[in-house]
Amino acid sequence: MTPDRRYIVDSNVFITAKNLYYAFDICPGFWKGIIRHHQQGRVHSVDRVRTELLAGRETEDLVKWVKNDLPAGFFLDTNSGDVSSLYGRIMLWVQRNPQFFDNAKAQFAAGADGWLVAFAKVHGAIVVTTEQPSPDAKSRVPLPNVCEEFGVTYTNTFSMLRELNVQLVLGGAN
Repeated sequence: MTPDRRYIVDSNVFITAKNLYYAFDICPGFWKGIIRHHQQGRVHSVDRVRTELLAGRETEDLVKWVKNDLPAGFFLDTNSGDVSSLYGRIMLWVQRNPQFFDNAKAQFAAGADGWLVAFAKVHGAIVVTTEQPSPDAKSRVPLPNVCEEFGVTYTNTFSMLRELNVQLVLGGAN
């Protein structure tokens, strides 16, 4: 484990974990691990991701977790001059890129991905996402493609967990 590596987590990491392999009722250790490593200064996300996550229904486990369990400082502010300036450059690159369809550009502009890349680049953090690079994508702007274009390191959920030495171990009397 490299103690100085910080991770900035995309909303799809949480949504995919909740819906597929780390549901709250069967794998609470994943969610506790995120909080533990946040408290150690290693895992965060950005305010724009919080907005995406809170767009769910009030009764959803993920919305409740964001509102009730995550520490206040988990979602970092993207409103600094350096982050905003780089975000502008990212958006210009996306908008001028003839590879992507207009609806893909609009969808990218409405989401948090550009902010994640800008924040990670400015602060030397690693973006964590479930997305894969897709050099030929046209109908969406893949987050890893943008990371590569702007020299930002990215990884997936499982690599982050391994790097942090998170172990999801069966406990209790079961």
